[in-house]
Amino acid sequence: MSRLLRTLSNYSACMALAATLIACAGDPMESGMDPFAPMVFKEGSTKMPESPPNKSSLLSFYVSPSTIFKFSVDTQSISIGADGVTRYIVVITNPSGEEQAQYEGIRCDSYQWKLYGNFENGQWKENPLAEWRDIKMKVANRYQAALAQGAFCNFNSQEQSMNTVMKSLNPNSFTGGTKPSNSNGVIIGY
Repeated sequence: MSRLLRTLSNYSACMALAATLIACAGDPMESGMDPFAPMVFKEGSTKMPESPPNKSSLLSFYVSPSTIFKFSVDTQSISIGADGVTRYIVVITNPSGEEQAQYEGIRCDSYQWKLYGNFENGQWKENPLAEWRDIKMKVANRYQAALAQGAFCNFNSQEQSMNTVMKSLNPNSFTGGTKPSNSNGVIIGY
């Protein structure tokens, strides 16, 4: 009988150990073991630019017929981050010619943008309230949407080729100010 009790005891100990190991493994959807599990966004560190916008590399782009502002992106400032964020300097010019420069980022996966800082009094000032905001489609000054649709995003994925981004920003072929349509020509997202 003692041999049977020892066998049952060993069996019980093995079952308890197996249950503990299974519990430690956790849910594959939460542990990251499941390749189909949703990815959690982790933003990399962002440093403010060291210099003002480069006037010689500013490229104007079309936003919408209802805007009164002119928008330009500093093509030398564009960086395609490994964290999925494309960062850039945008220069906004009002009708009287005054300019405002901003350092921003766009996430294609969530279709959001973030204002990292502004260029004021000859230096970059970090935005202490920087947070991810939805890109607005139905506003006159929809420049983040124009950049995302026209150059920085390939649908909901970040464009990885700087060459493709630069070709897309070409004023003769830039499509960021147009509404996206499906293969039947039906306007989507509006």
